[in-house]
Amino acid sequence: MRSIYFSEQHEMFRQQVRKFVETEIAPNADEWERNQRIPRSAWKRLGEEGLLGILFPEELGGGGADIFYALAFLEELPRSRMGGFCAAVGVQQFIATGALHKRGSAALKDQFLKPSITGDKVGAICITEPDTGSDVAAIRTTAVREGESWVINGAKTWITNGVHGDFYVIAAKTAPDAGAGGISLIAADASSPGIRTNKLRKMGWHSSDTGELHFEDLKVPISNLIGGENRGFYYLMETFALERLVSAAIAIGGSAVALEETLGYMASRKAFGKPLSAFQALRHRLADLATELAAARQLVYHTAWLVSEGQPAVRESSMSKLLATELNKRIVDECLQFYGGFGYSEEYPMARFYRDARVSTIVAGTSEIMREIIAKTDIDGLAFSVPSEEPASDAGEAPVSQQRRARAAEGAVTVPATIAELFATIPARLRPEKVEGWSARVHFDFRSGSKWTVVVENGSCAVSEGLEGKPTCVVSTDEETYLGIETGRVRAESAFFEGKVTVSNLNEMMRFLKAFRRIGG
Repeated sequence: MRSIYFSEQHEMFRQQVRKFVETEIAPNADEWERNQRIPRSAWKRLGEEGLLGILFPEELGGGGADIFYALAFLEELPRSRMGGFCAAVGVQQFIATGALHKRGSAALKDQFLKPSITGDKVGAICITEPDTGSDVAAIRTTAVREGESWVINGAKTWITNGVHGDFYVIAAKTAPDAGAGGISLIAADASSPGIRTNKLRKMGWHSSDTGELHFEDLKVPISNLIGGENRGFYYLMETFALERLVSAAIAIGGSAVALEETLGYMASRKAFGKPLSAFQALRHRLADLATELAAARQLVYHTAWLVSEGQPAVRESSMSKLLATELNKRIVDECLQFYGGFGYSEEYPMARFYRDARVSTIVAGTSEIMREIIAKTDIDGLAFSVPSEEPASDAGEAPVSQQRRARAAEGAVTVPATIAELFATIPARLRPEKVEGWSARVHFDFRSGSKWTVVVENGSCAVSEGLEGKPTCVVSTDEETYLGIETGRVRAESAFFEGKVTVSNLNEMMRFLKAFRRIGG
């Protein structure tokens, strides 16, 4: 099928991937599923074929290709007939190595990223913990600086490539009391003393190893910090959008393979003297599934296009992941039904497809979390922008912000020039309808040394200089950034996700900001 997103070169690459997967990977599916392991030789062959660094620059050994080459690759991976293989390769190429590429030092790229592209090393990203799943800010694993080392203690679970991997990118608290603003990413060699692993038994994804990891006084060099200290949460937010797009693309490919297998079976299987594919009731159900798959595919492609245009696509990647994985789960269920009793047999592929599809609505953020992200954007009005290392400029302001500045320039609004002037305006800007039944005590600890407390209670607001009482949220930033947020020159969401503002309770802070009119608003 022709597409506005894929050129002839993209399709040639797709055919190359399909041939490789069908001839070198799929024939081994039963053996790898029984052994519950992908052999190192397979990783090496993927590297030799240039299939482990599609998006990475050529100077690192990658292909330097665009996102649609990656999509073609991901859609063809399910032809391996192993959901676990798809998961392991997806994590290796797009998830565990993303922050290393964007934020890692040259030494870390040499040690971990380059060998992952060649297939000589396998990586894992360690976020989920036994008591913490989607609430990343609540992780308990800690990394404490001792001399020239980080000492890491804690536990992780449901880690793909966690048992047989060669390196880990670990999310750990380096400022335990700072919530999301206290997380850092640290790379560790899997052979280091202080790491224990335990392989988990799963209903599906048998070919990939999924492990529990325990860190007990694990020491890694200070130089293994990826990017800035306490900025790991914001790097993970970048990774999550891509991870969800990856999950969606694999689900699209898995659904397509399931339908192909089912159509082939129904054409050959006869009942009452004619093939199953000739029965109208079954034909129409298949037609519905094919139509829904085509629609979901276009949403995934549109999301990838947004990413290629430099857009954050948080909303669209969540929609894509939600729609594609839920549809994949339903398609394999329907296809198994078309097989009848044979669909329940391990001699046919649908039993494995059914098992493997089930977890897709859980990993990389559950469907419930995807719905909440979509609700926050479409109902609550939360907006996301692309993280940048540069401060916001007038040219990049939103129209509303430009209007406020214009009105201020005309004398209609007095824009505070200092933090003291800003905090003096806060009580008058309270929106009582937004704080009914809500109380909060927010500490503002500015890096210049200025400190303020804002208390919201019983529909009123009080401001005092200094830090008073036990806070429900602690905000740390510089005065210029916060002045920019309050006056509309800086997007609050951007400042949070870029690490310019750290907060102990992100949800509390977002509610706090919505409780007050902006300057000139």
